[in-house]
Amino acid sequence: MLNRPFFALRGWWLAGVLASGTLLASEQAVAQAAESVEAQQTQAALQAQIDAADEQTREQLQELRRLERETRQLDAENASLTGRLAEEAERQQRLATALNTLEETRAALPVIEQNMSVQLSQWIERDLPFLREERLARVERQPEEQGENTIERINGLLEAWRVELDYGREMDSWRGRLSQDGREREVDFLRVGRIGFYYLTPDGREGGVWNAESGGWQPLDDEYLREVRNGLRMAKDQRAPDLLTLPLSISANDQQGEQP
Repeated sequence: MLNRPFFALRGWWLAGVLASGTLLASEQAVAQAAESVEAQQTQAALQAQIDAADEQTREQLQELRRLERETRQLDAENASLTGRLAEEAERQQRLATALNTLEETRAALPVIEQNMSVQLSQWIERDLPFLREERLARVERQPEEQGENTIERINGLLEAWRVELDYGREMDSWRGRLSQDGREREVDFLRVGRIGFYYLTPDGREGGVWNAESGGWQPLDDEYLREVRNGLRMAKDQRAPDLLTLPLSISANDQQGEQP
């Protein structure tokens, strides 16, 4: 009878201990759960910061790349602009130089024109006497009466010089009047560049070669007359080009000053 309360008391105490243990375990579980939630929240906050930092970094990288592209473009444009500015500066310098010398050039043009005209006339007078009147008229015409200015007259003289140069590269023939021994007659003239000047009568019986050293015509024998006849046909495209065996009008020394 006396042991029952003791067992009851011990049972109660054991129940209390168990209850206390259960309560303590619950509090630990709650604490652990709270710590887990807090850790998760901390982790989420940290991840958010990392994501934000990554996004900001990406934006900064994109901005850096954009600035680099713009910098390269500006460098290229600056280099191009520098080149254009240098070219423009050089052009302006040339223009300024030309303007500074313009008055001097204008003043010198009449002298240049006169010298060109005199030199060309002297050249024609010393050259073989083919088409002399026509060639001198080309130089000695009076362009002032046609309203031409100095530059236009110089251009005309330059063209006359070019015509004279072409004479040295061509073979030509024409019919004209020949004054010789006090009589005038119609003949066929043959010119081979500036080294040979010949004539042949229409009947082919008489012909001559101009001798620059003596300043007159020298007669040709029958063999050379045939060669002149062949040359006339070649000049008129009536015969294929071929080698002509003819005496020259000028000597080897004269040929050194052939070109005007």
